[in-house]
Amino acid sequence: MPELDTARKPRRAWKIAVVAAVSLAIGVGGVGAATANSWLPEGPATAQRAAAPTTPPAAPVELAVTPTADTKGYNPAVPVVAEVQTGTIHSAILKETDTGATTDGELFLSGRKWISTSPLAFNTGYTFSVTTIDGNGNLATQASTFTTVPEANEADMWMYPADTSTVGVAQPLEFHFSEPVANKATVEKAITVTSATGQKGSFHWYSDTMARYRAADYWPANTALKVDIKLFGVDYGNGMIGNFNKTNTINIGDKVVMEADATAKVVNIFVNDQLAKTFLASMGDERFPSAAGYLVLTADKQRHATFDAATIGLKPGDPAYYGKLKVEYATRLANSGIFIHLAAPVAIPYLGKVNLSHGCIGLDREGASWVFNNMLPGDLVHTVRTGHPTNTIAPTDGFGDWNIPFAQYANK
Repeated sequence: MPELDTARKPRRAWKIAVVAAVSLAIGVGGVGAATANSWLPEGPATAQRAAAPTTPPAAPVELAVTPTADTKGYNPAVPVVAEVQTGTIHSAILKETDTGATTDGELFLSGRKWISTSPLAFNTGYTFSVTTIDGNGNLATQASTFTTVPEANEADMWMYPADTSTVGVAQPLEFHFSEPVANKATVEKAITVTSATGQKGSFHWYSDTMARYRAADYWPANTALKVDIKLFGVDYGNGMIGNFNKTNTINIGDKVVMEADATAKVVNIFVNDQLAKTFLASMGDERFPSAAGYLVLTADKQRHATFDAATIGLKPGDPAYYGKLKVEYATRLANSGIFIHLAAPVAIPYLGKVNLSHGCIGLDREGASWVFNNMLPGDLVHTVRTGHPTNTIAPTDGFGDWNIPFAQYANK
């Protein structure tokens, strides 16, 4: 039976090959070992080898926001900021708590800093929500609230002359503050005055709520001043915060100067340094001499006015008492009652001869009307030879600033 034995040999060789392959798989680690073990009952060691690898925890995101939560009285000019050292900022939303109105902001390219780019409002509550991403892509949101400077601490300012006004070359700029200014140097830096010729001027504080600004010499004629006011967020002191920014333009007209000579009893008016007009005058008498030095025309012009002697302390029975006197073409020089005006009828014959007024400059109809119609607030009146050279007006009795030497003006 040799043929039967020959047929069985290949089957036995196949079984041996399978056993060998299984043995090899069991003896080798890695994937081969895992494949072989799938044929075997699962034990503790086997389960441990089969578990998926775990991701290490990401470093915690440390978020810092300005202002901190629950801040009260935050300056609305100061940006709101969110910043992280690890991870990144996914988004930031800054909104008014009551209205939901949002404030613009910008996320840095690094993704680690967000900053607001629009000013906030006064007396307003805000909600600031920041969403961050850690190193593993996990999102987290943190929200905080704060309020800005209350209305009681909001500080304003107004300026004379007003924006787009046209004034004379001698007009100081006057600034009135709604609250006392303790940080005067800080406020001065927030107001920049630029003239056509680059003149440098100086502030002079007459009180904690009023300052003026002028240069050492007059403004250049027929030019403009740019007054850049950046008081929004500026600390006046004592917790009072400025509330606006604005740029004003002040136009300067011709250089018009009146030289009023109390001894000669005449006024000469120069336009751009050329003599334009000469008028006979009557000025202050010996008891009420005209103010010496420099005065500046104000904006107060009255086509018809009534002067009351009681306002300068005169009473019936006083030889100087004039009761209530109606005048025309009254242009104010000082708050204390100094005007250029049409002389009273009884004084007209004495123009150029006798000083009869109570300190005003009286002119004839032609002269008084010319001043009224042609001279501007800020034009200069220089009064000379009054016999009382030190009798100048107080600096704030109108605009007596030009009676103060500039070196002294700039140091106060």
